[in-house]
Parts: sequence; structure tokens; C-alpha cells
Amino acid sequence: MTKPKCSLLVVDDEPYILNTLSSLLGSEFEVLTADSAAAAQDQFACRQVDIILTDQRMPHMTGVQLLEWVRRNYPKAIRLLMTGFAELDEAVQAINRGEIFRYLFKPWRTDELVQVLHQAAHTSLLERSHEDLLEKLRRLNLQLEERVQQRTRELEDANHELMQKNKMLEKLALTDPLTGLPNRRAMDRLAEREVRRRDRYPSPLSLGLIDADHFKKINEVHLLSGGDQVLVDMGKSLMSSLRTVDFLGRIGGEEFLVVAPETNLAGASSLGERIRSTVEGQLFTYKHAIIKVTVSIGIAVAEAGTPAEYEQLKHVAAAALGEAKYAGRNRCVLHSLANCPFEQAG
Repeated sequence: MTKPKCSLLVVDDEPYILNTLSSLLGSEFEVLTADSAAAAQDQFACRQVDIILTDQRMPHMTGVQLLEWVRRNYPKAIRLLMTGFAELDEAVQAINRGEIFRYLFKPWRTDELVQVLHQAAHTSLLERSHEDLLEKLRRLNLQLEERVQQRTRELEDANHELMQKNKMLEKLALTDPLTGLPNRRAMDRLAEREVRRRDRYPSPLSLGLIDADHFKKINEVHLLSGGDQVLVDMGKSLMSSLRTVDFLGRIGGEEFLVVAPETNLAGASSLGERIRSTVEGQLFTYKHAIIKVTVSIGIAVAEAGTPAEYEQLKHVAAAALGEAKYAGRNRCVLHSLANCPFEQAG
């Protein structure tokens, strides 16, 4: 691979010096020439200059002044000064003001000049390589940061999608697929929550079991698809009978469970009758056939001062439902926990 040449700007007001240095250094450097400081400034404006070698004594602007200008405007250029005078103050000015790399005396020794220029070129190439590496590192860091941000966004999106799917799965796990109502598992949670809340804030609580009457016959006449349609419509009818604070779910087959917070015996009686009459008055149809549907309801009521457990409420409600069916169906029976002792199986 060909080693890149450094650009060298030689500034001197004597043409033969410019010609001599161009011939001497042309094989190793891309030599540019300027016969004045102004011409040198024009060169800097037009292209990149790696090294500047300038004479000190020139009209209008000295070499030190030119190198000081270069230092301010093009600080990456390596600065060299040639002078035919060895005055100490000029050397100090060159070092302090122009911050030169080296200064040489005229007439120069060719071997010394070439060696100094080689050192300057080596320094320039090292700095250029260093800058290239820094730029590559900056680009790589930028690319890495963009990838990290992209990956972070992807992970956030994936996490959000996973959370949504988990919520969906949890909802599905707690939802009856036919009616869209909470299932047995969900209703158990809701009822247990209301019982615990009642322990902290004593209040009446009612729990009711609702069962469609003669549902087996509906399935026999209208097949399972007809029975399913009745259950879907029945769920909607039941929901229309409840308050916004009540909970309704399908807990199996044609059986539904209602949890009614803040509901005493009188409120439960009103709720049960409203449910029963709403279903009885509902027009259920399947394939243009009218289906008569009624429900039996058993409600357990725990008044504000009565201790209650969820299993106890279910047991008492089931007993009340049994009585409603035995008494001829299409009716609601209420039992107060205060009058119904309950023993848990040991």
C-alpha cells in the first residue's frame, strides 16, 4: 500500500529557494509554494495543508506572524520557521507566539532539513491517524448507542406486548368463553374480596345462586346450540337486573352467581324478585322459535352484624336454591345467615 504524502507549503519571497525546495522535496511531499504570507493564506483557504515551512523575513508579514495566524486558524498544521538570523528574541517569539514544531537556520543543511521534515510528516500522519481513529470510535459509539436504543425500544415493545398478552391470558382465564361473564374462578376471587372487605368495614352482604329452570328440556328441544344461545341471552338479561356495584358470573352449566355488596335482607328480596321477573318477561328466541325461560334463585344474606365466610354463604345460598326448586321453581328464596348455623367439614 502506497504511503500517503503530506502536503508541505513552503513560504519564501525568494523564487530560487521555492524552486530548490520543490525539486529537493517533491518526491516525498506534495509541495506547495507561496511567495508571501498573503499567498500562503490563500493556499490554506483552498486546501488542506499538513506542514508549513516559512521564512521569517518577508514583506508585510513576518514568518512568526504568519505562523501565529496559522496556529489560530489551522491549529492542526505542523509549523516550521526558517531564518537567516539567529537572534534569540525571534526564536522566543517563534516558540511562544507561533508554537512552532522546529526552527531552522538559513542556509540550511539538506540532511537536517529533510530529517526535520520527516519528523514533522511523521507527527502529522500520527495526528491524522489518531483523528481518524477517534472519528471511527465516535461513529462506532454512535452506532452502538443507536443499536442499544433500538434494542431497548424492541425490548420495551416486546415487554409491552408480553404484558398485554399476559393480561389477555389472565382475562381469558377468568372469563366464561360462552357468555363473556366472569367464570367460577373469577367469582370466587370477587366474593372472597368482598368478604374480606366486609371484615374491615362491617356492612350487609348478599350472595345469590341463579339456576335456569328445566334447562335440560331446552337443550333437548333446541339442541346444544339453542341452549347456548339461551345462556348468552340470559346472561345479558341478568346483567340488566343488577346494580353497578353487583357482580355476576357463570359458574357452570346453567348456573349463575351474583354477589351484592351493601345488600341486606330487604334489598336482597328486591334484587331477587327483579332478577326473576326480568328473566320471566324476557323474550328468548332461537331460529324464530320462542323459548320460555324462568329461573330459580337462592340468596344468602349476611346482615351487618353477622359474621360470614364465603363457603358459608355458598352453602346457605345453595340450600335456599334447593327450596326454590322444590317449591315449584320460578321463585326466589332468601335465607339469613343469622338463622342458618353452618359447620365446615373437618
